[in-house]
Amino acid sequence: MVIDNQLKQKNLHLREKLDKIKIVLTDNDGVLTDTGVYFSSKGEEFKRFSIRDGMGIERLRKYAGVETIIITGEESGSVRARAEKLKIKEYYLGVKKKEELLFEIMKKHNLTVSEIAFVGDDSNDVGIMKLVGFKATPSDGMSFIKELADYVCENKGGNGAFREVAELIIAFKNK
Repeated sequence: MVIDNQLKQKNLHLREKLDKIKIVLTDNDGVLTDTGVYFSSKGEEFKRFSIRDGMGIERLRKYAGVETIIITGEESGSVRARAEKLKIKEYYLGVKKKEELLFEIMKKHNLTVSEIAFVGDDSNDVGIMKLVGFKATPSDGMSFIKELADYVCENKGGNGAFREVAELIIAFKNK
């Protein structure tokens, strides 16, 4: 009985946060990828992206009216190509202080912090995660990120974690 009440309270807490979400910001490496990168003698060649996460981005747009914006510290052509394939209109490469970009995005889209979700996994995500309305991390996110998160996914980064967050938002917005 106590556990049931705790779950109901947690769901109510999530519902209050997720109902407000209008944009999802996400890190790339460790969220949309599995943190692996393949290098050749020519430099970075490949990153592995989950098709399910891509479908999550499309479903989030279609069923919840929520757009996704990628913010990554990397300067990577593969991120650009993936964003364009998924029709992500905004993506930011080479961003070292994501929290500073947050305020530009808020102004551009006329949003408050409570209307923004962020999915991150590592130390470069701490600043922005402390500010946004809803924060999530893959199951293999760093422990200090898990402590900040409102939601820790069952799936790992690059293996459906973003899709899990997308489906959670869709489910709560459509109840």
